[in-house]
Amino acid sequence: MVLLRRVIGDALRARRQGQHRTLREVSTAANVSLGYLSEIERGQKEASSELLAAICEALGARLSELLGEVSSTLQLAEGMEGVLVPVEPSPVPAQDAKPASGAMRAAASSPAGEAPVRQVATDGKVSVSVHQETPLKATLRATRKRDRGVVYAA
Repeated sequence: MVLLRRVIGDALRARRQGQHRTLREVSTAANVSLGYLSEIERGQKEASSELLAAICEALGARLSELLGEVSSTLQLAEGMEGVLVPVEPSPVPAQDAKPASGAMRAAASSPAGEAPVRQVATDGKVSVSVHQETPLKATLRATRKRDRGVVYAA
């Protein structure tokens, strides 16, 4: 499952880092505490629309641009099996179980101790990689290609 607050935070962090600005610079410009902005970027806090607008203004971006990026990232993620809706585990005991489909199949076939399941999707402008740690926990990272060939990771 992908949390909207995480995708928004990733997009904000990517914009800030793409401008080579510090958390302190943006938090001062947006009139929000540095700690709170950090929590928003890490997806730990849900920002209000007013706060998102202030952060976007501090970054020189429109709220609609940010939300458009978030929307395209989520659209790609929705096409990846088991990312937004967890795949139900098989009721069959593990020794008799057939591998499940999608993310769960890869998790079932991965030896213990290996990295979580990773899926990647792209539409040419945005690449989304998802690390499926458990059926209910996924980390989504988006990489966006800008017009001038500059790539920003979220």
